[in-house]
Amino acid sequence: MFDKRINIFTGHYGTGKSEIAVNAAVRIKQGRENVILADMDIVNPFFRSLDARNTLESMGITVLAPLFANTNVDVPALVPKIAAAIKNRDASVILDVGGDEDGARVLGRYRNDIPDSEYEMFFVINRARPLTGGLEYTLEYMGAIEEASRLKVTKLISNTHYLDQTSPDDVKHGLELSRQVSDKTGIPIAAVSVMEGMEHLAKDLDVPLFVLKKSIWLPF
Repeated sequence: MFDKRINIFTGHYGTGKSEIAVNAAVRIKQGRENVILADMDIVNPFFRSLDARNTLESMGITVLAPLFANTNVDVPALVPKIAAAIKNRDASVILDVGGDEDGARVLGRYRNDIPDSEYEMFFVINRARPLTGGLEYTLEYMGAIEEASRLKVTKLISNTHYLDQTSPDDVKHGLELSRQVSDKTGIPIAAVSVMEGMEHLAKDLDVPLFVLKKSIWLPF
């Protein structure tokens, strides 16, 4: 699932993309030595992969984030180490991108440093989110992300959930939208993701299952 050197995660706020990015870093670390997760979300302070920093660093995963992230400074600055990590051919890099055009535009600053053959860009679809609840809106949102980042989405991840109220029908309903997006664009579905202990919700689906371990907690 994570065969490329650079794995980028995008999606609307609240889709679960940061949780997926953190779990991807853990998965990648199982087979590679130099793993770096860059939290590039300079806008939204509530769904940050930075929250999992201590856990990741205890596993030997390097975490990079905007300077002043999670502080009271209004405009955090991106650390130069992110560019260095992307250029380092010996590093496996995970980029957790902000969930709107501004966040994607931040990613676009590094476009010339990201070889086409070395990246996968995952678009996380959570049908429970208002701007990705239907095909037209989802395609429009994904297109805006691609335009702002100057990169193409290459894989889809279906992550529709209602926290602990999620039902098997919710998971299937979300996957249905991901299939529609895939059929319309030709972009393959990489996986359906569910939280650890909820694997039964995705029983008998004919797509790979990515089980997530909870790592990001809300600050309230």
